[in-house]
Amino acid sequence: MKLKKVLCILTAAMMVMGMTACGGNGGTADNAGSAPETGTEDTGSAEDESAAADTAESGEAESETDTGADAAESTGAAGTLKVAAVETAYGADMWTEVCAAFEESHEGVTVELTVDKKLEDVITPEMKSGVYPDVILRAVGAESGLTETFVKDNNLVELTDVLAMTVPGESVTVGDKILPGFVENSICNPYGDGKTYLMPMFYGPCGLFYDQGLFTAKGWEVPETWDEMWELGDKAKEEGIALFTYPTAGYFDAFFYALLHESMGNDKFQEALRYGEGIWDTPEAQTVFDIIEKLASYTESTTPANANDNDFQKNQQLILDDKALFMPNGNWVIGEMAEAPRADGFEWGFTALPAVTAGGERASYSFFEQVWMPAGAENQDVGKEFIAFLYSDTAAEIFAKSGAVQPIQGMTDKLEGDNKLYYSIYDNGAVAVMDAFAATDAVEGITTRATFFDPVNSLVTGDKTKEDWVNQIKSDSDALRAALKE
Repeated sequence: MKLKKVLCILTAAMMVMGMTACGGNGGTADNAGSAPETGTEDTGSAEDESAAADTAESGEAESETDTGADAAESTGAAGTLKVAAVETAYGADMWTEVCAAFEESHEGVTVELTVDKKLEDVITPEMKSGVYPDVILRAVGAESGLTETFVKDNNLVELTDVLAMTVPGESVTVGDKILPGFVENSICNPYGDGKTYLMPMFYGPCGLFYDQGLFTAKGWEVPETWDEMWELGDKAKEEGIALFTYPTAGYFDAFFYALLHESMGNDKFQEALRYGEGIWDTPEAQTVFDIIEKLASYTESTTPANANDNDFQKNQQLILDDKALFMPNGNWVIGEMAEAPRADGFEWGFTALPAVTAGGERASYSFFEQVWMPAGAENQDVGKEFIAFLYSDTAAEIFAKSGAVQPIQGMTDKLEGDNKLYYSIYDNGAVAVMDAFAATDAVEGITTRATFFDPVNSLVTGDKTKEDWVNQIKSDSDALRAALKE
C-alpha cells in the first residue's frame, strides 16, 4: 500500500493546494462533528485564478488481508484514485483513516486524498486544466455552487449501479443498506428520470436549537405553534432577549423547505420545488412569507452584520449567551461551539419548527451531504467501488467517531448523549423533509440561494420589504421554470 502525506505550502501571492493522500495505519478521528453544507457549514469560496501543489512521497508499506485480496480480484480495482472532500468540523482525520482502510482492503489501489475547508479553491484550478478528482464529497447548497454547476452541466457519472453493488466485505447491497427516502429524492435524482447521480452521505435533522437550561429556569415551554412562538417572543423581549437569530442566511434553506412543507402539504410542496406557475400566489405560500417577515422583526438586530463565513459564530454565540432564544442549525453546531463560553446552566435543546396551525405538522428538514463523480473522472470503476465502501460498517464506524452519521441501517441505535437526543427528533413526531429545488440549466444572475434565502438579511435590516422579496421570487421562478431540466 503506497502512502502519501500532506505537504502544506502557504504563499501570499496565490492560493495553494493542500494535497493529502491517505495511508498509514489510520489516524484518529477525534474532531467533533460540524457543519455540512448550508450557510456556514458550506464554507466553500468562489473560484480563484491559480493554484499550486507540491506533494512528497515518503516510504511504502505493504498491507494485505484476505478480504482485500478478494475485493481487488472481484472488482479489478487497481491504480490511483483521486478523492476530494470538503473539510467541515468533522475534521480531516476521518477521511485519512477511511482511505487507509480502503487501500488495505483493495490491494493495488493508492488513494490520493485532498481535504480542505475551501475545497473549490484547491481543486478548481486543476479541473480547469482538465484534471478531475475521481470522487468528490461536496453537497448542494454551498455558496460556490460547485455541485449545482456539475448538475446543471450534465457533468456527472450516473451512480444508479452503485446501489446494486455489494458493500465491500459484506453481503448486503448498498441500496439495501441506505435508509428509505435518502436516495428517492430530487437531490440524488436531479433530472427526474429515476437515475441516481449523487449518493447520500452524512445527514442530520435541521431544526431550532435553544438553551434548555434557560427555558427550565424561566418556566417557559417550547412553542408548538407559530402563534405560541410570537407570544414567547414578546415575553422574552421584556427581558431583553431576542426571539431569533441565524448563523447566515444560507441556513434558511432547511428552514424554508420545512416551513413550506408544513404550510403546503407534500403535493403543493413538490410543485413549489419545480417553480410551479402561480404557486407563490397561493394562500399557503403567503403564509410562509408572512411568518418569515414576522420572524425577521423578532430577530436580534446584530445578526445580519455577522451573517457571513467569517463571523457566523458570533450569531451562534447569542444562543449560548442567552441573548437570543432560537437558532436554525444542525448538530454540527454542538461540536463547533464546544469550546465557546456559555451561560450558567446552559444545556442544548433541539426542536422541530412550530406548526402553522394547532395540531398541524411539525417538520424538520434532514440535511445530508452528497458524494459524486465528475464525468471527467479517469478511474470510474475504482471510484464506484470506493463509494460502495463508504457504506461499509468499517467506514461507518470511522466516520461515527468524528460525529459524522450516515443514513444507513442501524446507525442511530449506536448513538448516545447529545446525538441520541438530536437524531430522535423523528421518533418524537417530526415529519422528515428532504427534497430541494429542482435542477435547471444555468440562468445568468440567478441562484436559488440568492433568490430564496439571502434576502432574509435585508428583511431583518429593513432594506427590503416582503413584497420586494416575493416579487423577486416570482420573477426568478419564471426564469428557472423555463430552464428546468427534463
